[in-house]
Parts: sequence; structure tokens; C-alpha cells
Amino acid sequence: MTIPTTEMLEAWKGFSAGNWQQEVNTRDFIQTNYTPYEGDESFLADVTETTTSLWNTVLEGIKEESRTHAPVDFDTDLPSTITSHDAGYINKDLEKIVGLQTDKPLKRSIIANGGIRMVKSSCEVYGRKLDESVEKIFTDYRKTHNKACFDLYTKEILACRKSGIITGLPDAYGRGRIIGDYRRLSLYGIDFLKSDKQEQYKSTQAFLEQGHDLEKTLRLREELADQVQALEDIRQMGLKYGIDMSAPARTAQEAIQFTYFGYLAAVKSQNGAAMSLGRT
Repeated sequence: MTIPTTEMLEAWKGFSAGNWQQEVNTRDFIQTNYTPYEGDESFLADVTETTTSLWNTVLEGIKEESRTHAPVDFDTDLPSTITSHDAGYINKDLEKIVGLQTDKPLKRSIIANGGIRMVKSSCEVYGRKLDESVEKIFTDYRKTHNKACFDLYTKEILACRKSGIITGLPDAYGRGRIIGDYRRLSLYGIDFLKSDKQEQYKSTQAFLEQGHDLEKTLRLREELADQVQALEDIRQMGLKYGIDMSAPARTAQEAIQFTYFGYLAAVKSQNGAAMSLGRT
């Protein structure tokens, strides 16, 4: 059990207490605190001039892409990670919620863990060349998802794939649907979530020392360590925008921003076909 700090309790003031304060449990928070709304859409406000201005800026870029049939811009030498790019804005002075996948609007990133050949061919289609060091890393040193799938396929699977008898195999779609619980960032903050994961990591030590299901235990420890690092990376990504997510959100704007940053970290790491924000 992770003990909430005074700062966390202050941020939670006004909410009904429950198990969610002692453990990471967004469902319990919602069940304890939600109030059903049975009215109509009349509570919604009209679109603001700021939103219209921002959207028109984006539309200009989309129109340019429609005219040229090519991305406005894309990386050729910087693989995407949670912290790979500097802060990016559409119009910093107008934005209330910030965060782009790269450092510029509509600029595409390299997400090579899925497969380097697709990245290379995409660059060539638009008249650019993938950086040789990136290609070498993801060919010689870092196995990609695509390569792993082909290592596992049988000759029968390969024959069916080539002939088109079956489609939708995981070499193209295995990265396709990830729905994270991004709400927990705003409810708990990075520090509490990291502490919880560190406690989970420590709890596996007895199994490790006893030799209990070693393969599963070792993998779990590695994945928990990765999760701790990812949470720290999300914190650093937020700090690039001047936003500290160490503690829970205190306002509705912060709650939306923190939740979005969690989602942004996911799409900077994975290029799935259906990276959903989930139920919020």
C-alpha cells in the first residue's frame, strides 16, 4: 500500500474518500464520486474564437498535404520516444491544452520498433532517405516487431499470407490496439504511481529468491522496471512544456492536460492503428 502525501490529500479535497486513496484504483474513484447527468446538450458552450483560430491553422497544413499528397514534414534521423522531441505547439499563445507528437504541427515521427522496412520505404516515397545509422540500429542491433513475427511464422502461414488466403496477421497489425488507463495520471500524479510500481517490483523479490516460476518472475521485474522508467519519462516530457505532473491535478484543466499527456506518451511510443483514449 502506498501512503498518500499531504499534497495529494489537498488535491483530493472535496472528493468522497474510498479505497482509491490507498491504492491505484480509478474505478473505485469513479464509483464513489460520480453523479449521473440526465439532461440534454444545452450545457455545452459554443466554439471559441481561440479554438477556431487553432483549428484553421491545422486545416491550412491539412490542405497543403492534400495538395501535395505528402506530409508537411517528417523525421528521417530521430526515432520517436516519450522524450525524443522538444515541446511542440500549434500556437503557444492560444493553446489551453498542449502537446504534439513531434516539435511541429503535422510533422510525422519515426516509430521503427514496428518494422524498419516500412519506415525506409515511406521516406523514399516522399523523396527522402532514412538516416543510415537509424537503419543499421533497427536492422542489426534492435529486433523489430515485424522481424519477430516472421521469425515465428511457419512455412504454411507464410504461404497463406503470400497467397492472400488469410489477412490481418500480426506482422502488420500486432501493434494495433492499446487502451491505457491514462486517467490515473491526473488522479494520482507521477510520484504516487512510481511508488506503487516500485512496491510491486519489491514484492517479486521473494519469488526470485525462492526460484518460483523464474521466467515469469524475471519478465515481470523487467517490465515493472520499464514502467517505472516510462513514468519518469512522462514527467520529463511534461516538464518540457513547463508542466509538472508529480502530484495529482488540482483543476479541470490540469486533469485534462495530465490525461492527454499520458495518451501522448503512448502514441509517441507505439504507432498502432487504434490507439484509443479510452473511457474518460
